[in-house]
Amino acid sequence: MSRADLIVSLVKAGSQGDQQLLRTTVEAMAAEERAKHHHQLADKLEENLQAANGRPRAPEVVRSFDGGHGGLLYEVEPRRALEALFLESSTLEACRELVEEQHRKDILRSYGLEPRNRVLLSGPPGNGKTSLAEAIAAQLLVPLFVVRYEAVIGSFLGETSGRLKRLFDFVRTHQCVLFFDEFDTLGKERGDVHETGEIKRVVSSLLLQIDALPSHVVVVTATNHAELLDRAVWRRFQLRLSLPAPTLAQKEEWFTRFQARLDAPLGFSPKTLAAKIQASSFSDLEQFCEDIQRRYVLALPDSNLKRIVTARLKQWQARFTINQ
Repeated sequence: MSRADLIVSLVKAGSQGDQQLLRTTVEAMAAEERAKHHHQLADKLEENLQAANGRPRAPEVVRSFDGGHGGLLYEVEPRRALEALFLESSTLEACRELVEEQHRKDILRSYGLEPRNRVLLSGPPGNGKTSLAEAIAAQLLVPLFVVRYEAVIGSFLGETSGRLKRLFDFVRTHQCVLFFDEFDTLGKERGDVHETGEIKRVVSSLLLQIDALPSHVVVVTATNHAELLDRAVWRRFQLRLSLPAPTLAQKEEWFTRFQARLDAPLGFSPKTLAAKIQASSFSDLEQFCEDIQRRYVLALPDSNLKRIVTARLKQWQARFTINQ
């Protein structure tokens, strides 16, 4: 929203006594000022908004932003690029569209539209869900806040609801990407016969909080167990993307890039390595290549890459056999 529109909304909220409009307008102003690195002004706006609502600023969340122990969030400096990830073309295009909508939100709002800001990622572990959240934050030039479940989930369910509320109150005034890893931890199916009524109320509260977030907060959730998610969770998210295990072609492209990065022949063609490697995730491929690179560096200046790669393949074959 432009500065002029924010001022008009603020006046409208004051003249009509519309507390909800007042809150969303001030939150948008605080997020805009924080994006310009005007942190003191953003803090004052947030403090006055909290005071107006009769709620003190939540020190637990602020400590996390400062890196203190026991906070609800921790911040990750986003460094990954979308183009560096191995994504299906449809997934990459969807992410590019999301980024474009966020960057050009003023045009959308002039037509009464809001940019999409809720993304659900599903797929087996180690295939780039966390990396994709980081890449989206990097493309948007905003911080990535990761939810710390060990701090959010309390011994008593009432504590969990309160902490979730403080968490959402904090992120509302920041342009950011809010990342929930292993989202099934919180977004469980409410029809589960083993869950209590209180847990179901926590899930309902969580979903309502996500719905109420302003569009400058991009929520990215990730799950390895999509079947555990409450059915109401799925319809909350405008983008639902699957990140599957690497295909043979993607493995080959991975080794092609790795060989180019080393600027030395691996002793095997990328196609041969892709067929030989026992790897069920991109995380496995990354670890395998790091193993090779470590041995290569330690053997300099007499490194023999073919010998190193052969030895790594044998080790990884043994590792796969043990896992079986």
